[in-house]
Parts: sequence; C-alpha cells; structure tokens
Amino acid sequence: MGQKSIEEIINSEVILSVEDLVIKFNLRGQELTAIRGASLELYKGESLAIVGESGSGKSVFTKSFMGLLDANGRIEKGAITYKGQNLAEFKTEDEWIKIRGKEIAMVFQDPMTSLNPLKTVGKQVQESIELHQNLKGDEAKKLAVEILNDVGITEPERRYSQYPHEFSGGMRQRVVIAIAVACNPNILICDEPTTALDVTIQAQILQLLKNLQDKYNLTIIYITHDLGVVANVADRIAVMYAGDIIELGSAEEVFFDPKHPYTWALLSSLPQLGIKGEALYSIKGTPPNLFKEINGDAFAPRNPHALKIDFEKRPPYFEVTPTHKARTWLLDPKAPKVEPPSLVKKMQAMYLKRGDSIDR
Repeated sequence: MGQKSIEEIINSEVILSVEDLVIKFNLRGQELTAIRGASLELYKGESLAIVGESGSGKSVFTKSFMGLLDANGRIEKGAITYKGQNLAEFKTEDEWIKIRGKEIAMVFQDPMTSLNPLKTVGKQVQESIELHQNLKGDEAKKLAVEILNDVGITEPERRYSQYPHEFSGGMRQRVVIAIAVACNPNILICDEPTTALDVTIQAQILQLLKNLQDKYNLTIIYITHDLGVVANVADRIAVMYAGDIIELGSAEEVFFDPKHPYTWALLSSLPQLGIKGEALYSIKGTPPNLFKEINGDAFAPRNPHALKIDFEKRPPYFEVTPTHKARTWLLDPKAPKVEPPSLVKKMQAMYLKRGDSIDR
C-alpha cells in the first residue's frame, strides 16, 4: 500500500506524539467529552489517515494540534508533544502563532470558506510566503507562481491575478493546498479535502498531495469518513470512534486484517463491496451520547458480537502485530472466536489471491 514499508515508517523519527488526550466542550450548561484519552504517534514523512463516521472526533483531535478548538472547548488532560514542547499547555495566540501554519498547516474541506473573495488567489498564496518564509515582494511573488504551478494550476502567472470566484471547485481546492504548502510546514493536515469534489477530481487532488509530499518532504494526516478515499494514499490508518482511536495499523493491516467490529462495519459499508440488487450495508444504531459517561466499549450497543464485559469495562489495546493494535475484548485470549463479516472476508480473500497490496 505505502510507498515506504511499514517497518521504515515506524523506525523513522516521531514528529508528533499525543498521549492520553482528553478534550471537553461546554454546551448549554452541559459538558461534552469529545476526545476520550486518545493516544497517537506520528512518524516523519508518513501519510496517516484518521477515519471514522461524522462526530467521531477526527477534526477536533487534529485541530487541537494547532490551537483551533472553539472558544468553549479545552484540553482537560494529556500531552501533545512537538519538537520538545507540550502544545496542550499553550494558552496564548503568541505561542500558537509559532506553530500554526509554519510548523503545522491545515487544508479544510470547503475552499470557499478558506479563501478571501476580495483578494486574488496569487496574493493569498504570497501572503503565506511573506508571513512564514521571510521573503518579500518579487521574490515572494515568484515563489507563489511556482507553488501554483506545483499544485497543477495551468498558466499560473495569469491565474495569479484572478479571484476565487473565477476558479472551479477543484481549482479552488488546489489554491487552498497551495496556501498551506506556502507556509512550508512540517505537518499538513487535510480535513476531508475531497468531500465536495466529484470522483475524478478527488483522485487528482489525492495524487497531487502525494506529489507535494515527496517534493516538500511533508508528513500528511488525512481526515475522512470514507475508507475507500484513502486506500491508495495512506501508509497507516487510525480508526476513530466516540473520541478514541480504537484500531491502528498499516493500511494493509486495517483493510485486510481488521480486528475491531467497528472497523468491520466501516469496511462493509464501502460501496465498492456492494452486490448488485442487494441493499448496501449500513451500521445499525447511533453513536453514543458524549454528554454521558461511557462505560465499557463505546461501540458495544451497536456491536452484534458484543460480550458482557464490553458493557462493563473499557478494553485495553491488544497487539496484533508490532504495527497493529485494536481496543476490543474479542482479541482477549479468553474471548470466543468470532469471524469477521462476509464482506470483510471477501476483501481478505481478494488480498490473499493477489498476494500483493492494494494498487497505489
């Protein structure tokens, strides 16, 4: 799956480390726990996909790396370590301004809310360069034109002077990516970067991000609710549910040997696995109420294979391989053996038959 082997990745430098992170929000006098003790290590140069259905905490988790939580949100406990600093302890904009953009940048899903309609696209790219790369005037403009070219915008010199409304949705997304790259960050977070685009443009944008990763030596985090979107770009996949990472492994491990029933359900929901004439699989039930304390495995009420202990005690991580772990009591040696659903077995059979990885 990945251009690098999983062994190369986990032997790389840890560029950012999250440990036991808890994030809470105050809403209408009530307290909501959006992130419930999530931990993660991000390796330099990798592509990590964070997947899960809407409301699982993916965006909140990554926004905390940049100090972008809403005013009613706070980090209750835990650490976010980057270059020897604990970002979870940052309180002021002066502290965050040294990280935001310059070290960690983000591409949001709706380019029209990220672009200023009153400024030319070139000026908006140039502003990022002048702010973060200590270049001014003609030098900054020259680099802005080069970056516009790098993100696949034809005639970049002419396009430099155009406004966002003169661009298509796919081209605007390229401009937003150019602005993020112009900050020269180490980490690029892409929050649902292809959601508003049609399928052919989605593939182009993902390929573009792969190319930029190589050229600019980026570490990329993809946030998505669609496992299929990241199949060909992710080195590793973290599956989130109810504010916690419940499975983490290489892309091949998560796709072809998933262990958590929620991951099984996500994979079974892929339209690619649908059978003509049959209804597409959908996950029954609804996510838990995060205003209430969750006991046991948060997915237990929706899990047809739930054990009694799932409702009583939160599962620890069980190691499947040195690069793959999952929070599910089904991996306990004392648990009954449960086979994954037929659609997941179908994927496993496809993989074994090919004896190779997903096409990149």
